[in-house]
Order: sequence, then C-alpha cells, then structure tokens
Amino acid sequence: MITFEQAYQIIRQQVVPLSSERVNLYECLGRVLAEDIFSDMDMPPFNKSAVDGFACRMEDITGETQNFSFLHIVETIPAGVTPGKKISAGQCSKIMTGSMLPEGSDCVVMVEDTETLDENQIRVLKTGTARNICYIGEDIKKGDKLLEKGKLLAPQHIGVLATAGVVNPLVYRKVKVAVISTGNELVEPDEIPAHSKIRNSNASQLMAQLIQTFSLAKYYGIATDDEQSLTVKIAVALETNDVVILTGGVSMGDFDYVPGVLEKTGVKILFDSIAVQPGRPTVFGKFNGQFIFGLPGNPVSSFVIFGLLVKPFLMGLMGCTEEFSSILLPLGKDLIRTKSSRKSMIPVRIVKSELFPIETHGSAHINAWSEANGIVAIEIGQTSIKKGQLVNVRQI
Repeated sequence: MITFEQAYQIIRQQVVPLSSERVNLYECLGRVLAEDIFSDMDMPPFNKSAVDGFACRMEDITGETQNFSFLHIVETIPAGVTPGKKISAGQCSKIMTGSMLPEGSDCVVMVEDTETLDENQIRVLKTGTARNICYIGEDIKKGDKLLEKGKLLAPQHIGVLATAGVVNPLVYRKVKVAVISTGNELVEPDEIPAHSKIRNSNASQLMAQLIQTFSLAKYYGIATDDEQSLTVKIAVALETNDVVILTGGVSMGDFDYVPGVLEKTGVKILFDSIAVQPGRPTVFGKFNGQFIFGLPGNPVSSFVIFGLLVKPFLMGLMGCTEEFSSILLPLGKDLIRTKSSRKSMIPVRIVKSELFPIETHGSAHINAWSEANGIVAIEIGQTSIKKGQLVNVRQI
C-alpha cells in the first residue's frame, strides 16, 4: 500500500499529452491550447472615446476666467466610422462610445456635462474634464503573448482568441474514456432491484464527472463477476479508447477478479492499493499507450478518487498544465476521527467562509456528499482538527 502522494506522483509521471488538432473557435470551450497565442494588432487599434460625448481640445474648455465654453459641432462620429474633420480651436465632434477620436482633439466631454444650444453648437457646463480616451495599444500591444500553451479554455479565453483573430486554434484532442461497471449485484437505474440487487449509481456518476472534463466518454455497461465477462468488456473498451475506468471488483474478495484479469490481458499494474479513505483498493495500470483505472465499487470512493486522481490525469493527457487549487478556510466545528492509519478525505460544506464537516456513514453513503461543496484531507496519524483552525479545502 502506497501513500496518496506517491499514487499521485506515479500517475503524473505517466502523463504524455495526446496529439493536437485545429478546431473551430466555437467548438474549443473546455479544450486545452497546444500553442501560444500572440496578438496580431494593437488593442485598441486606434485612440477611441470611452464615453458618449463631444471630442474637443482640452485648452478650449479650461481657463480660470471662463464660466462656460461654447463649441461648434463639425460632425457626428458613429462607432465604426473614420472621422472626416480635424478639430480646431472652438470646435468639437459629437462622438459615440468606441468611436475613433478625430485628429486635433485630446479629450471627450461627457454628454451630461454639456447643454445642446442647437444642432451645431453646445455649451460645456464645467471647466475641464477627464480625458475619457482609450489610447491605442493600452490594453494589448502587437506581438504580446495573450494565452499560453496548456491553457484550459474558458469563455473569457474564447473572447481573447476572437480578439486575436484566431478562428481555428490548435488544441489537444479530447481523451477517449470507457466506463465499465462490475458486479453481479448491479442493475441499471431504470430497473427495480430484486432481492440482493442494487441500482448502479457509479456509471451515471462517472459519466457526469467525465462530461465536466470535456472527455469523450462512453459507457460499456455492467460486467458480471466472472473472468470471461470482464475480459471481453475490457478488450472491447481497449480497442478504441485511451483510458478505461472500471468500478468494483478491485478489492480482496473471492469475486474481485479485476486485478487478475488486467494482468492476464497484459496490463502492467503500477499500484493497487492506496493509504487513503475512501478509496484504498484503487488500481492503476498501463497497457501499451493506454491506461486502466480500477476504482472501488462504493460510490463515494469512486467519486472521490476520480476527482483527486483520475481527473488530473485525464486533464494532463489533454494538455492541461494548470494544477487544481485549494483555498484556506477555518473550521466551523471540531473534526474528529477514531482511526488514523490512512489519509482521510472528509466532505465539508462551505458556509459563510467557514467549513462544516458533513456526517457520513461510510464509502457507500453517497447521499451525504450531495450537500458537500468541498473536501478536506486529514493526514495519516492525525485524529482531529480543532474549530477555528485554518485548513486547505478543495472545492467540488
């Protein structure tokens, strides 16, 4: 049995990003950049008005002796139109937010600080003004690096790509993942379980988690607890997938065939037990360039191990270089456990910047986790964390 940290390092050492491909800008949400993105122009590309108002010369609206400034309107400049007139003394152009500043002007008076006398003349009602100008290149200079290779693309990054004119970014391809549930006791969620049977919650849960990673996931159904059924399911899944995830059949029981079947298939087992609770009987193996995870059959265990180990691995295969972060918050009440031989992952609820442990009855009690929005780790040998103590929490 290895530590959680050792398991994490073994998994990370196996990460080699998949091949890359160009995709349409509107299809790259959740993908990971396989190239750096540079700006092909200054932004703004010209001096533009930050407000609706009147572009004029600052010297015409300042002065210790003048109470009001009268300015003659020479033109109106809508957004997207190049100014046709140069601003001289006593002149202004009516201008819209985002419009190009006319030559000769160096400020924009806001509409609300003026009075319209007629269609050709305004009166400025205050002395001076803020510049109200967005200057050329103040946001981005041509050649600036906008996004780095390895960036997981969120909606705000899509806007940056569009700004740079990158309509077909190079991204890593999506990882193909197979999900197989194992167990004679399982029936699908749409069935009413007979005596000694239970509904299969793991597959639906894992498919949902995989959707959140933007993986290409496929469910291959339930394999019964016999070597032939497992062997066939695994062989079929390995034909077209990068990663195969199994749940159940990985512990020490008489009908836990997964580790043995994997070895007979030719899978090199890199570890098969982790000093973590929940999730001790977790298997990770390699088959040529493909990978196998054997997760515990209890739904809490598979949920937690997927989030802490499988998800980072999949994101790494898809080129993501960003580490999953945690935040430091105080406990709202004491957290106590009786056994400390394994690292424990405790569900917590974040309420008004405090952490409150959620009561759970073990690794089958998935209902308890429906109220959780964070995970706190208690290290090996540690039996308690006192109220008020700051701890790292990973949000889920």
